[in-house]
Order: sequence, then C-alpha cells, then structure tokens
Amino acid sequence: MGFQNIIFEFVLIFAGAAIFATAFLFLKQPIILAYIGFGIVAGPMGLGLIAEPEHIEKISHVGVILLLYLLGMNLIPERLYHLFSKTAVVTLLTSLVFFAVVSLAALAFGFSPVESIIIGAALMFSSTIVSLKLIPTTALHHKHTGEMMTSVLLMQDVIAIVLIVMLTGGQGDNVTMAIILLIIKLVVLTVTAFLLIKFVVNNLFVRFDIIQEYIFLLSLGWGMLGAGVAELIGLSYEMGAFIAGVTFASSPVALVVAENLKPLRDFFLILFFFSIGAQFNYLVTQDVLIAGAAIAVLIVVVKPLVFKQGFQLIGEDKNFSMELGSRLGQGSEFSLLVAYSALASGLIDMRASYLIQMVVFITFVLSTYWVVYRYRTPISSMEKNRMD
Repeated sequence: MGFQNIIFEFVLIFAGAAIFATAFLFLKQPIILAYIGFGIVAGPMGLGLIAEPEHIEKISHVGVILLLYLLGMNLIPERLYHLFSKTAVVTLLTSLVFFAVVSLAALAFGFSPVESIIIGAALMFSSTIVSLKLIPTTALHHKHTGEMMTSVLLMQDVIAIVLIVMLTGGQGDNVTMAIILLIIKLVVLTVTAFLLIKFVVNNLFVRFDIIQEYIFLLSLGWGMLGAGVAELIGLSYEMGAFIAGVTFASSPVALVVAENLKPLRDFFLILFFFSIGAQFNYLVTQDVLIAGAAIAVLIVVVKPLVFKQGFQLIGEDKNFSMELGSRLGQGSEFSLLVAYSALASGLIDMRASYLIQMVVFITFVLSTYWVVYRYRTPISSMEKNRMD
C-alpha cells in the first residue's frame, strides 16, 4: 500500500507542479515559487492531498546531494583552495554581523536571550539550494560568480555543522573534542577520496568508458558513496557529496557526466521545493507572524548590503559584489536543521522554532523574486534575464 501511495504522490506532485508552473510562467512569475505554491495547496494545510509530506522531504534531499556533487565537479581543487583563502574572512565577518542583527531583532520581539542567540545563529546562513539554483551555469562570464558563492556557502555549511555539534554534542570538553574530531574526519575523508579516484575510480572509467550506462552508474554511485560515508562519520550528506565532486573533477568524463546528471538533480529539487510549501503551517506561525515577517524583511535587506561591503573589501567590483550579496540574501535549509537541533536539546521552544521556519520560508520567496527580476537566471520568465 505504501508503494502504491508513493507512486500516486509522485503522479500528483509532478502533474500538479506542471500545471502550476505553466500558470506561473504565463503570469511571468518564478517557476520555483510554483513548486512551493503547489506544495501549500496540496499539503496538509491546503487540500490535504498529501497528508504527511515529511517523507517527500527526505526523498527530495537527494536533489541537494546531487546539487553539491555537480558543483564539486566544476571546481578544480587548487582553485577551490584559493577561493577559500580569499572568502574566509568575508564569510566569518558577515556571519557575525547577521548573527548580531537577527539576535537583537529577536530580543526586541520578546524572545529570551538564549532563544534570541539561537535564532540569530540559525538565520545567519544563506541557502545553498536557492542561491545556486538561480545561477546560470553554462555562460563563462558567470563562472566567477558561482565559484565565489560556492566558497562562501560551503564555509557557512561547515560553520552550521559545527554549530549543530555544539547544540547536540554535550557540554565542555565533549564539544571541543567533537569539533576537533570533525576537522580530522573532514581531512581524512578528502584524502581518502582523492586516493580512491586516482588509483581505482579513474582506472575503471578508462577500462569501461565505452559502456555509457556503466559510466553514469559509477559516477552516480561515487557521489552517493561520498555523501553516505560523510553522514556516517558525523559530517553531512552535502559535504560528502561536494568532496566526491571535487575529487571527481580531475576525471576526463566529469563534465559529460555532470550534464547527464542535471535532469536527475532537477527531478529531486522539484520535490524539495514542493515539500517546503507542503510543510509550511501558516496556522501555527500566527503567534510569530509579525516578528517573522519583520525579521524576514530585515534579512532580505541587510544581507545583500553587508555581503556587498564584504566582497568589496577583498577587491571585487561594486556591482558584482551587490549581485553576489543579492543572490545570498535569504535564510537557509541549514537554519531549519539548527532549529530542530536546538528544539530537541530544549534550548528553544516551539514558538522560536516556528519563527525560524517562517523566516526561512518568507526569505526564500522574497529573495527568489528579487534575483529573478533583477539578474540572469535559468528560470526567468523574461527572455532578457534567462540564461542557463
């Protein structure tokens, strides 16, 4: 019965998403918002066609993994090191500013000091999925944009993982040791992945490169293996997928494989955006409606401006810096993980958790509108701004 239900849900999601996407495109609206909108309509708070969308969200996480895997394939390790060294200070400084601004705003709306700190920490990150989904990938002119954003987002992901460890890993020396072990695991996983690519995976590609199905399977399996191992050792699926992609970037078939994996990535990302809408409960967020809307607008306004100043400090052009900041001007899927971890640890109550969820949802919508109508994206309904 469960198998039949999941098939029906897939039929419902993709047929409904196609109808909504068609309507949104006729109305010149961003197509991502069509998926979120249909999730709201079909989810428990709408028509109830899908009563429990949590399992859809779990399945959709494959799209996030593939997104990071494909990003890694397009980054040469030497170039990645240069980008990290360049953006590290910007990422840390801007994160501290966002943390302070949002924490003070939460405190002003009556949340306790501890809750305000958690809210500020959760909402200082930007969305990997929304930011990178809206970048043109095939135009050479935009490669620097993608590389700079990727380096910032990945460093934010590392900070988020450390924060989650601190929230769930106990107190005192236990947390310190957990963070040290986290860094060691990251280094070991990276070195092991490079060795396996050099001495095993690349040799298999060379030997069986004539069988296209095997090339596709091996490359997909490599990315999923990296993601799975990273999760098992306490990192994250995203971090493991990215490491797998970076190590695979040296393979002669990497770019071809990346093109073949894009449709599969988009399949799961549609599920991801649908699940965001389906899980949004506008009834339980009524208690934090004013606070959530105000903090969301604050983030969408402040983040681009702060990022702009940060990127200019490292020598980037003014207009380019503003574009980077605008593309990073939203909450993050990691914000939700931080909220869940803090809630499970008893550091925040449901009201604070709902606030974080609401802010992330609103910033996804506002930021998408701003980027789609101002900059070039693959999903723009306006031909002048459409670029893949």
